[in-house]
Amino acid sequence: MALKANRLKIGDTYREQIVEDLKRTQIIQYAGASGDYNPVHSDEVFAVKVAGFPSIFAHGMLTMGMTGKMLTNYVGDGRLTYYGVRFTSQVWPGDDLEAMATVEAIREEDQGKRYVDLRVETFNQKGVLVLSGSASALIDP
Repeated sequence: MALKANRLKIGDTYREQIVEDLKRTQIIQYAGASGDYNPVHSDEVFAVKVAGFPSIFAHGMLTMGMTGKMLTNYVGDGRLTYYGVRFTSQVWPGDDLEAMATVEAIREEDQGKRYVDLRVETFNQKGVLVLSGSASALIDP
């Protein structure tokens, strides 16, 4: 069901748990799907002994993709017109992530088309912000 402008107000939020107990396997599968085999994401020995991290960690784009799924669950498939983020902290194996979209503006453009502008944030189980950004989507009147 598509969002409707007359049912939204500034400050409305939508939250969704996007992953529980992120598995190393999921990170490796993303490496294969994306073609990004940077060893900090796939080689534990390299990540720890060479790069100095406590473990491998998830690709930022994996977090962005999971957060994007939350957005399309909220606004509907094919409705996003913009989506941009910053990665603010690493996501580690075992992390739980919750994503949130907050309505920042409802506007009309392009001969009466309605849009919603959203602040997008994803947090881990400790409340640490791991992704922040914004999105816009076409909505029904």
